[in-house]
This record gives sequence, C-alpha cells and structure tokens, in this order.
Amino acid sequence: MIRLLAAGAVLTGLVTTALWLAFGRDAVVPGVVFGTLATGIQGAAVAALRPAVHQPFERFVARWSVGMGLRMAGVMLFVVAVVVDRGHFPPLPTALGYLGVLVPLLFTETRFLR
Repeated sequence: MIRLLAAGAVLTGLVTTALWLAFGRDAVVPGVVFGTLATGIQGAAVAALRPAVHQPFERFVARWSVGMGLRMAGVMLFVVAVVVDRGHFPPLPTALGYLGVLVPLLFTETRFLR
C-alpha cells in the first residue's frame, strides 16, 4: 500500500506540474485535489480487492465492483466540483488531474495486489 501511495504522490506532482505549465496557476488546485482524490480512491479499491484475489470468482467480482463504484464516485465528484465552483475547478485541468493519476495507477493495479 505504501508503494501505491508513493506512486500516487509522484504522479500527482508530475501531473500538477504539467498542468501548471500548460494552463497556469489556476490548474494547480484541481491537479493537487483530484490527483490526491485519485490516489485515495485507487488505494481504497486495491484494499477492497486484495482479500478476494484468490477467492471464488463471485467474491472477486463483488470486490472488483466496489472499486469500480469508487472510481465512478470520483467522476461524480468531478462533475459536482466543476458545476459548483468552476473558478477553482476548470473542466479540462480538473479532468486531467483526476485521470492523469488514476489511469496509470489503474494500469499498475496488479502490481499493488501482491
């Protein structure tokens, strides 16, 4: 779990720096907030799935669904943030902050399940 959080922190820093260079100072807040959110969501998804990795398929799918639900909750939080406070959370930097951290962590999820 420590490796996942460290990877998420590094990715959040890289994505936020890229957003700052591309969009300016206004992109720093969504990069940090949604990068951190993506790291937390991925950590919770891995923690939910880990006990079911070697369980029967039904239990595995149930735990996998919890992780997918958490990721979709992150998408809903993105929508709420953009609609409620577009000044602090412009759509493109906010989406890139979330997806720029979540997708790489998702692709490496199997490494964190060991």
